[in-house]
Amino acid sequence: MTDRSTFTQVYLKEIGVHTPISCFDAGQTEQGNSMQQSISKQDESHIRFPEPSNTSTLSKLERDVSACTRCVLSQGRTQTVFGVGKPDAELLLIGEAPVLHEDEQGKPFVGTVGNLLDRMLQAIELERSQIYVMNIVKCRPPNNRDPLAEEVEACAHWFDQQVRLIAPKVICLLGRVAAQAVLKTDAPLGQLREQWHDYHGIPVYVVYHPAFLLRSPGQKQKAWSDLQALKLRLLAVRK
Repeated sequence: MTDRSTFTQVYLKEIGVHTPISCFDAGQTEQGNSMQQSISKQDESHIRFPEPSNTSTLSKLERDVSACTRCVLSQGRTQTVFGVGKPDAELLLIGEAPVLHEDEQGKPFVGTVGNLLDRMLQAIELERSQIYVMNIVKCRPPNNRDPLAEEVEACAHWFDQQVRLIAPKVICLLGRVAAQAVLKTDAPLGQLREQWHDYHGIPVYVVYHPAFLLRSPGQKQKAWSDLQALKLRLLAVRK
C-alpha cells in the first residue's frame, strides 16, 4: 500500500467512514469510470475560461483590497484576508468570511478548521499549495456573524476580479453562506449539494464547511462523497 493510500485509510477511519478505500479509487472502480464517462467533452465545451493571469496582477489586486473602505466591515478589521494558494490553481475553494484568527493572521482557513480542510484535501491527493482558497468577503464581520447582503455586494467588486484572475477549472463553495451568495439563491444547503452548478461557465460544487463538520462529525461520511465528486471532476477537466 502506498503512503498516500495509507494516509487516506487513516483519515477515513478518523472521520468515521467505513467504506474500503478501494471503493473510492477513481481510475480503478466501475463507479469511478462511469462517473467520469458521464462528464463528456460536450459538457466541458461551454466553459468560458478567462484569460490566464500572473502573480503580479493578483498581488496588485491584493494591495488594492487592503485599502478598501467600501463597507462598514473595514472599520473593525485588523487586516483584510485576501486569499492564499496557487495563483492559477485548477481548484478554487471559497468560504464565507474571515473569523478572528484569520483576521489576525491575514490568511483564510487557519487553526483547527484549516487543519481539517488540509486533511480533506490530502485525502483526495491535493495539497494547499496546489489550490487557491478565499472568502466572499475580505473583512471579518463582528462576532463572526454571517456577512450582510450589502457587505457581500460591496465586496463583489473584488471577488469577481479575483476569480477572473485565478481562472480556475472547478470551484468548490464551502457552506451555505458562500453557496447562496455566489449562486445568488436562497435555497438551503441540502438542495444545493450533490449537483453541479455554474459560475460564468465554470463548474461549481457545494460542500459542507469544515467548521460545520467539526460541530457535526456525523456528516463527514457525506463530506467524503463530496470530495470524491470533486476529485472525479478535476480528473475529467484535465483531459
